[in-house]
Amino acid sequence: AQAAGLSRDQALEDLSGSAFREAHSGDMRQVFVRLEKASNDLALLRAASPLERIALPHRLRDAETLAATIVAGERDACKSHGIYRIEGCLRTVAAGKVQPQAEPELQDDGSPVVRVDAKGAFSTAAFAVGLPVLVARARQHGLAAMVVNSCTHISALWPEIEAITAEGLAAMAMCPSYSTVAPAGGSAPLLGTNPFAFGWPRKDASPYVFDFATSVMARGDVELHRIEGRPLPEGTAVDRDGNPTTDPAEALAGAMLPFGGHKGSAISTMIEL
Repeated sequence: AQAAGLSRDQALEDLSGSAFREAHSGDMRQVFVRLEKASNDLALLRAASPLERIALPHRLRDAETLAATIVAGERDACKSHGIYRIEGCLRTVAAGKVQPQAEPELQDDGSPVVRVDAKGAFSTAAFAVGLPVLVARARQHGLAAMVVNSCTHISALWPEIEAITAEGLAAMAMCPSYSTVAPAGGSAPLLGTNPFAFGWPRKDASPYVFDFATSVMARGDVELHRIEGRPLPEGTAVDRDGNPTTDPAEALAGAMLPFGGHKGSAISTMIEL
């Protein structure tokens, strides 16, 4: 309808007419080609095994991994890490902080340490590239680690943990982020929310998994409080002058606080380093 300059109702009425088909056959042909290609891409993704996905065009892999993380947040009723994150993804790309066409590169020397250079992509894409090798190395050596560099991490860590526990392996994951949290005793943002996650597989049962920010509250939850006009719990944040605040807007302009005082601050610092 947009290509033809018609309203939705006009398009529905005119689609059955030969004049519309003749005048806009080129536009319609392009639309159908795109729809057919998208359908084929989706079928390709659904039919591929985890190992086969490595060989898929990276744009498909990247889109699927990012979408899966967002869906997991919504599925598990963590609204700050679900559909709400789509806007953040788009802003991040628009700001040039992520290279959506980048293809992460696996750097495997056969050791228990697997490295993936994300080359500016979202970290979910790089994780998908390294996961099969990480699992193989853990089974080979009894212990393995994966390092993802030059990436932007967005949304939750627990989908990555669940992917590892699904292979019967215990897992830990952590990630630094930009400065939004004041260290214990401080009043200015120095640390990130720096999340930490853990998973333990269980036979014939869901894995035991946790994933939390090392700040009192995840920044996404503070943003939702601002949007919904709800005050923050006391002890969550300080304003830009270092004064305690329950106003989410003031908290976002100031600094969030670590959970557990010096203990959360120490864990956050460890992840930062």
